Amino acid sequence: MTEPEEGTGTPFADLVREALRPKGMTFRKLAAGAVDPASGHAISPSTVWKVSDGQPIRIERKVVRAFAAGLGVPLRTVQLAVAEEYVGLVADDPLNASTSDATVVVAHVPGLAAKDMPRVREVLAQFASGDGPAPEGGRSGA
Repeated sequence: MTEPEEGTGTPFADLVREALRPKGMTFRKLAAGAVDPASGHAISPSTVWKVSDGQPIRIERKVVRAFAAGLGVPLRTVQLAVAEEYVGLVADDPLNASTSDATVVVAHVPGLAAKDMPRVREVLAQFASGDGPAPEGGRSGA
């Protein structure tokens, strides 16, 4: 198994820095569009600056939704970037198991590849074939 990497970067900060790259974009302009559509929570320019500088902020659902709105990217993109940067987990489909009917997301430490997850591959294959119950502790219908 490959040794997991620590501190693989700042994907959330990278998203914000990329949005600030176009000429004329400012912390204030980005913050003006960063409003959670569900709660109306707005992000301040100083919060945008903190994230772009790689400083930690308090992460709440309304903050993540507001950043997604301000960045103009899907909510899932921001959620995955936040999870990697703040929690150290990568959430992706390393086994390329997603189909048009189902999306598979595996949360894992950075640096792991499909070859490092044989049990995950086995469980997914068993579940997909219908030859067994869903993994214990899993949620159905989620």
